[in-house]
Amino acid sequence: GCVLVVSVIEQLAQWHNSTVKAAMERLCNYIPGKYQVLCHMLVLLTAKKMNADVVCHSLKLCKQDPGQPLCHLYRPPKRKKHSPGLFYALAHARPNHQILSKSFMGFSSICAFPLLANLCEKIQYVLRNKLPFEDFDGDKFSTFPTLRGYHWRGRDCNDKNTTVYPGRRPDNWDAKFDSNCNGIWGVDPKDGIPYEEKFCKGADSKGVVLLGDSAGAHFHIPPEWMTVTQMSAKSFANLPMAFSDELDWPQFSEITGFLNSTIGGWTDSLYLRLRKRNHCNHRDLQNISQNGGSSGNLLDLIKSLARNQLLDNPAIVIYATIGNDVCNGNRDTLAHMTTPKEMLSNVVQALRYLDSRLPNGSHVILTGLVDGRFLWDNLHDRYHPLGQLNRDVTYSQIYSFLDCLQVSPCSGWLTANETLRNLTSERALQLSNVLKEIARSEKFANFDVFYMDFPLRQTAEEWRKMGGEPWQLIEPVDGFHPSQIAAALGTSITWQKALHEWPQVLGKENPFNGQIEAIFKDQGGH
Repeated sequence: GCVLVVSVIEQLAQWHNSTVKAAMERLCNYIPGKYQVLCHMLVLLTAKKMNADVVCHSLKLCKQDPGQPLCHLYRPPKRKKHSPGLFYALAHARPNHQILSKSFMGFSSICAFPLLANLCEKIQYVLRNKLPFEDFDGDKFSTFPTLRGYHWRGRDCNDKNTTVYPGRRPDNWDAKFDSNCNGIWGVDPKDGIPYEEKFCKGADSKGVVLLGDSAGAHFHIPPEWMTVTQMSAKSFANLPMAFSDELDWPQFSEITGFLNSTIGGWTDSLYLRLRKRNHCNHRDLQNISQNGGSSGNLLDLIKSLARNQLLDNPAIVIYATIGNDVCNGNRDTLAHMTTPKEMLSNVVQALRYLDSRLPNGSHVILTGLVDGRFLWDNLHDRYHPLGQLNRDVTYSQIYSFLDCLQVSPCSGWLTANETLRNLTSERALQLSNVLKEIARSEKFANFDVFYMDFPLRQTAEEWRKMGGEPWQLIEPVDGFHPSQIAAALGTSITWQKALHEWPQVLGKENPFNGQIEAIFKDQGGH
């Protein structure tokens, strides 16, 4: 984190031909509200002309454990006559930063900064419970967007009544109030029949639930946060929202997205297509994903599912942990990957839990793991956003830096070691075959099970036909997650497969959609 921030400051000074102090003030003014406190505390960081590695190591925000390599992103600085590297630079830098270093060491974490403590407390609550922070009636749905609110689950329409929430079957056909929050309630004055009964009875309404990882939650760090040629106050306007959503953007995601994308590309999601097919499905969505989600920790995450077997509509559940069962940041990465035996146990346990919670008539789709060799093949020699100004930081360097720090999102794929990349893909294929066999052989009382490969190859082919390049399907900052374009194209491929192979999953098209739209329009809604 320190290296990223200091790099941006140095590049801002270069781009605007200003002093480092002026660049620091400029960055602080870009950042909204209370977040500026962190900025102003860092003003002294780059008082002397040193690269980001030197600054952050000298402040001891980056450290070197005994026996471990000295991690750095940039090439070590040179002396005039010799090239002793980073060690020499550090020895001369540390006295200058000794006092500031002590002041930083007084904070155990970023959450120890007074003005951020309250936000951190809220984020820690949702990370611990995976439930909305603002949920007054305790039904697991919220009227607040972030902190696991309605960006993640359908928006509650009455947060003071625990029997009112998205996805339930209507109470008395919603003649008097909207019990399932789909916007359809009341009685048609022409014939006295409740609108919900008239338009939604027998319509095969169903919700969509994602059980997933950071790809499903749609992890995204805006590239304009670290691309100085694009940087302005507008760049950081979404910073508070992004932090409150754990740097995830589920409202634009492939499975549960429902808002027009503001992070590039466009939004197309399984939820939007189900809602278009049947307007009675409005707001019936749940994105139960987390950064780092795997088949193992999903067994805990799944308990935050909100579905009543007796009162609610069936659901389509997408089970998609596409990488973390083979991805980790450990040096001996292969030893820390999920084994086929563990995968079988984890997924069957999750399905048994779903069988005890999902209404009869639901469906579960198991998604195979991705072949992550695509990442290195398409990005390693390209310049990262941090390296575009001076053409000095490639994705290969970013991957090596993260691997050295042992915080790589995937040591097995984000590496120059081709053998290791192949072994990681081999394990991913083994785990996908486990999922395929589960779908073929396991039976459950309340849902059927289907399997589909993660459609990366088809997505890349479709994007090429549209004139795009494969690297554009990957998030530019982390160089790891699917981009907004990949998410939208993936939706189209999944939908077409379901239409042709599993039409019963999607349900039939509601013939009353036009009438529902007309009534909403007459009442001033949309």
